[in-house]
Amino acid sequence: MTKSKSPAARNLKPKSVAKMNFPVTPEERYRMIAEAAYFRAEKRGFVGGDMAEDWLQAEAETERLLQQRQAPERGGLAVTERGISVKV
Repeated sequence: MTKSKSPAARNLKPKSVAKMNFPVTPEERYRMIAEAAYFRAEKRGFVGGDMAEDWLQAEAETERLLQQRQAPERGGLAVTERGISVKV
């Protein structure tokens, strides 16, 4: 049994889908913060530093990223496989 796309879904082009801002669930937000905090610790070789500070910095970065998603014309941060990065 094959499901067919709705007329609205058939008319969407990749560009129009990319422009949509889908809401981030609390679970996704938590995962984003956890990954960013992990990569901060990894960057320094897991030596020294403070886990709580890593988390707070990652949380701030994630909030900036999510705000950028709401206003993409301002540029700035992007999610990559390796965490959150700054667009240049």
